[in-house]
Amino acid sequence: MNAALLSVGERRRHWRLGLALGLVLPSWALGETRTHRVGPGERFCCLQDAIHAARSGDTVEIHPGEYRGHVAVVDVPQLTIRGLGAGAVIHADGQHAEGKAMLVVRGDVMVENVEFRGARVPVGNGAGIRFERGRLAVRRCRFFDNEMGILTANDPNMVFDVSDCEFGAAPRHEGMLHHLLYVGTIGAFSVRGSRFSGGWRGHLLKSRALHNRVLNNRLDDRPSGEASYELEFPNGGHNIVVGNVIAQSARTQNPDLLSMGAEARDGMTGSLVLENNTFINAAGPNSRFVQVWTERLAGEVPVRMVNNRFVGPGQLHLPPPWDGRGNARLTLDGPHSPPD
Repeated sequence: MNAALLSVGERRRHWRLGLALGLVLPSWALGETRTHRVGPGERFCCLQDAIHAARSGDTVEIHPGEYRGHVAVVDVPQLTIRGLGAGAVIHADGQHAEGKAMLVVRGDVMVENVEFRGARVPVGNGAGIRFERGRLAVRRCRFFDNEMGILTANDPNMVFDVSDCEFGAAPRHEGMLHHLLYVGTIGAFSVRGSRFSGGWRGHLLKSRALHNRVLNNRLDDRPSGEASYELEFPNGGHNIVVGNVIAQSARTQNPDLLSMGAEARDGMTGSLVLENNTFINAAGPNSRFVQVWTERLAGEVPVRMVNNRFVGPGQLHLPPPWDGRGNARLTLDGPHSPPD
């Protein structure tokens, strides 16, 4: 019988029966969840050991401090991993899980208040977190000096949410492009209240998700970052971008701040809502604040722009009637008109 379907009285009777028979019933049999702690003086000194001991619905808590080489795979159906106090800082120190990342996630997982540093793997795309299946929420985490801050698999059933996180310090070694956050072809992605800076050749944020919500973030590569795009939706997709600061360094590797549809194919479609954003270009006059590749996207590409600011020289490359190409529509509204 499913323990979750038992009444409180039935659970107590099962518990008393277990005591009478001299049995020790596991906590999950009574529908309970447990907390496993990692750190000095605790039962677990290693994150992977705590995860191995966890069952679905449990929580793993990590004491504040520095942890070196603590890489892990999460295969628990439901799990919370939480850094306590000022947060846990995990350094890869040359270690990785499955040749992929510091933390490989398969399941419905929340990761909170943990810092990931120094992910490296032989193929060059080592991630702080590699998300491969299920639903992932990342809260108040930091990602620095990783070949990929977070990298996801390609599964339309996956859902991914990021809030109040920081991504930065892309490594400067040759190989694959080091994106601070790279979302694959998943169903839905959202990012809120987060900060991105210090890119190098790769993008600050790249998402191939079908539905994207980018709300109240700061994607600012100034003064010395060398990222390509600050924000890219290469497959098109349906994108809501509201309340962000999106700023390009003079050292950028690509003149576009926001790009959509550059790699679209096989009937990929898209739409774009831009509201209350500030775009800042510190590079040259050939830069583009927004580039929508209508010639690569299928059908009409609706774009709505409301109350955005454009600071510095640059252009908008948008669907008609703005530039007279393709079959799309554009709505402009608010006090801040596009630059000449």
